[in-house]
Amino acid sequence: MGYMIGVDVGGTFTDFSVFDLDTGRLINYKDSSTPEDPSRAIVKGVQDILAQEKADADQVSYLAHGTTVGTNALIEKKGAKLGLITTEGFKDTMEIGNQKRPSLYDLQAQKPVSLIPSGCNMGVKERILYNGGIDTPLDEEDARRVIRFLKHKGVQAIAVCTLFSFINPAHERRIKELIEEEFPEAYTTISSDLAPEFREYSRMSTTVLNCYLGPVMKKYVHNFQQSLKDIGVQVEPYITQSNGSIISIKETIDCPIKCAVSGPSAGVVAASFIGRQCGASKVITFDMGGTSADISLIENYSPKVSNERLVEGYPARIPMINIITIGAGGGSIARIDEGNALKVGPESAGAVPGPACYGRGGTQPVVTDANIVLGKLNQNRILGGRMKVHLEKAYQALDEYICAKSSLSREEAANGIITVVNSNMVRAVRSVSVEKGYDVREFSLMAFGGAGPLHACEVAQELGIREVIIPPHPGTLCSLGLLLADTKFDLSRTNILDATKENILLFNNEFSDMLLQGAKALDREGIVQERRIFECSIDMRYQRQNFEINIPVASGVLTEETLEKALSDFHAEHKRSYGYCNENAPVQFVSYRVSAIGIIDKPEMEAKPMEPEAPLPKPIEVRRVLYQNCTEYLESPVYSRDDLLPGQSISGPCICEQMDTTLVVPPKWVLKVDRYGNIVIHYNEVR
Repeated sequence: MGYMIGVDVGGTFTDFSVFDLDTGRLINYKDSSTPEDPSRAIVKGVQDILAQEKADADQVSYLAHGTTVGTNALIEKKGAKLGLITTEGFKDTMEIGNQKRPSLYDLQAQKPVSLIPSGCNMGVKERILYNGGIDTPLDEEDARRVIRFLKHKGVQAIAVCTLFSFINPAHERRIKELIEEEFPEAYTTISSDLAPEFREYSRMSTTVLNCYLGPVMKKYVHNFQQSLKDIGVQVEPYITQSNGSIISIKETIDCPIKCAVSGPSAGVVAASFIGRQCGASKVITFDMGGTSADISLIENYSPKVSNERLVEGYPARIPMINIITIGAGGGSIARIDEGNALKVGPESAGAVPGPACYGRGGTQPVVTDANIVLGKLNQNRILGGRMKVHLEKAYQALDEYICAKSSLSREEAANGIITVVNSNMVRAVRSVSVEKGYDVREFSLMAFGGAGPLHACEVAQELGIREVIIPPHPGTLCSLGLLLADTKFDLSRTNILDATKENILLFNNEFSDMLLQGAKALDREGIVQERRIFECSIDMRYQRQNFEINIPVASGVLTEETLEKALSDFHAEHKRSYGYCNENAPVQFVSYRVSAIGIIDKPEMEAKPMEPEAPLPKPIEVRRVLYQNCTEYLESPVYSRDDLLPGQSISGPCICEQMDTTLVVPPKWVLKVDRYGNIVIHYNEVR
């Protein structure tokens, strides 16, 4: 049978979830990341796990990887040198944008750095009309001239995005053929293949981002693939998409923008799975790692997906799980600013030099140092005893950078750091819930990541959330999500039509074409018929509105009855989102979407018998801990999570330690272990 391996690369640690298909065991492993070459940490981790299991590399039957290479290339502006070919007169669209002002009142707001070098944005003579008709045929000699010029400029990739190509892609496809003739070594993306939807700026931006990442991702995944083969792993690896699914290496090379935020999306997939186990249909995910915290919302066991979001300031028009990321992690650096205020993040100490307490050269105080000082983290060793921590170095960092520059004592400084970082995370949670019209008190908070369980109860208490869920292996939940993901292809096209019964045939023709396209994509992945699912939806709006609401269409076939249901659902969702609706106003269908899903074999988690009467385990130690909103240290028993049995209940204050994280249970909170090993914690204000 063999082993299924999920790997998530973070800024500080690389996480592994390994499922033994023969025994049903789930193995978790963490090791330090290697930012200069993320594949090194992956290969080392796979080798360590196989050695631990006394297994051969050819026993790996499945491997999926969540990568940050694309994200880092965008952040660090280390993508390919690229050129842009568009319709003559529109070469400056990327600079002009769509006139949105996300920071309207910020006088120092900066536009995102241009990804296209000066002089490498070019127009060609051609023009397609809004209805797909050709006003000006493509001037092929002009196009060849532009391609040769870009080749002379030394570009590595060429993005092609012409007006109305989402209706008629003929000119874009011909330009691609000319590039293959004149400049075959260039990485090329045409917008009509990647994002055949209206709004030229978003479509162009998505195409540019994809081209910018293409050569970088191609080099990385080929190196990653070869590194695995060198150690004997024969299976073709998968890469996680930003929509929470997995795709093959080839698809990743063709559409790298789909993997721009791949790592965090896998955690949300796993959280949805855990939510089903716990019967929690409404969940806010709280993934706090070493560098950042990722927040998302799950309703009816399904993550919220956005069809467009900003990636490093540029719109990317591809489906992505709606995740808010803030610079608040265990490695976030604390400082006293010019106004004598305590600030935390977004700068991070990362894996190297890391927190001061790691003893790897870091000298500045970070969130982890504060938790060490307050007693929330083990003051001797972490990672199941594999990593020694240096309490005195944490003291020194706080004293030098915080206490010496303020009137705060050491404990006040440490507690202040936790208060600030918790407040930052509270604001992020509200941005995905309260600001979207949801009552946050109706949700459970699911905390994971290496640092999430440390802060979860305190964050939940400030928000008024009364239930916190901690998965069995929270520090490696993102890598577990890679074992639970399916393969998925998101298809879309725009054809603006009135939502009337007279257009039903046209609607169904759009879906029929996309369903066929989705089936072909699943064919390429080798997905058999009985493992295929197709999900259909329509972007709808009132006439003359500027933006749309996505409404599911159950079968992908519209009848008069299903059309009426779609309209009713649209009015209801419009009222929930904006506070009003107009059932008499004309409605338009704008874009049509099909998700072609291939079901992948997944590990089966077995429930264990409940043992509520079993005696509580003996604490490892009793540690003095200073909790939020407490004026003095409290004696807190420290338990090993491995010793807790399903059905057991423990009242806070207490600490639960495990290899990949530490759970802090403050006073007035009560934890209980369910039959799947999840810890469900409830706030009991009576105590």
